Amino acid sequence: MTNRRLLPAIALLLAVTTAACSGGGDDRPPAPSTGSGVDASTFAAEVASTDLAVNRPERVEVGVFSSTSDSGVQLLTFGKVQLAFTYLGSDGSATPQPGPTVIAAYLPAPGTDANGTTPTLMSPDQARGVYQAEDVTFDHAGIWTVAVSTDIQDLGSLSLDSTFSVKPKPSLPAPGDEALATKNLTIGSKGVDPVSIDSRAQGDQPIPDPQLHRWTIADALKQGRPALVLFATPVYCISRFCGPDTDALAGLAKAYPDRAVYIHIEIWKDFDHSVANQAAVDWLYRDGDLTEPWLYLIGANGMILDRWGPVFDADEVAAELADLPAMKS
Repeated sequence: MTNRRLLPAIALLLAVTTAACSGGGDDRPPAPSTGSGVDASTFAAEVASTDLAVNRPERVEVGVFSSTSDSGVQLLTFGKVQLAFTYLGSDGSATPQPGPTVIAAYLPAPGTDANGTTPTLMSPDQARGVYQAEDVTFDHAGIWTVAVSTDIQDLGSLSLDSTFSVKPKPSLPAPGDEALATKNLTIGSKGVDPVSIDSRAQGDQPIPDPQLHRWTIADALKQGRPALVLFATPVYCISRFCGPDTDALAGLAKAYPDRAVYIHIEIWKDFDHSVANQAAVDWLYRDGDLTEPWLYLIGANGMILDRWGPVFDADEVAAELADLPAMKS
């Protein structure tokens, strides 16, 4: 198989290091200082959501982070921010056209601290996540920008912007599409390095969460069983969301064992040589890039019901699982 270039859905720590250390960036001038005590030139915003498409309700996730010589990398966590979207034309050169303005709430990576109520800078070792707005609809394909506005605890007001693209239609499998009948690796796969099945199986350790590695998508579709499928690489994920996402999938499997089969698909077949597993390539490789993590809910009829990426609300996923009829044993 041809080697693939893997891109995380949001590489927060990598992005902020690049933004803080490089002089070139995206050719925009540094943002001015805003509010009391906020030096906006030390901050950056990044649209975490990929594969956004026109004329369909989308979950939009935005990460905000800061890097200084005194405090190092910190992520903005907790509370809410305002997102104001503007359309810049098919190539980004048109007269700006105002789009939706929404409030986005903090969405922590599963299992991380979510107790704060006011936007606060935190070390990623203490808390990490994104701000998510649901049901955002973009009426034009092309280049958009989002202005992120909020008040940061102990610092003051901050305004940042980030540019992203909206496509005429999704590039990856999306709700309403028929799921791909993929024969992903399982614990029953012969002659396969366990690390290719789950990157946590390092150093002769057994494959963790075996209940997540028993089914192929193809088998679930053949038997008419709903499936909750996570594409993620817990060990090698730059964004640090894959491990918590995989743990959350295991928790959902225990809480709702009769609603779906649960499948974790490891991204890497051979990490050292940058070779991705074919199942990940089939679902996520488009236009020269492979993005992850992604979570898919597939119905018993084989149609994709919903998808989340890169961070998901486990309670929201649980509610959709609870709405499914119990499977026959």
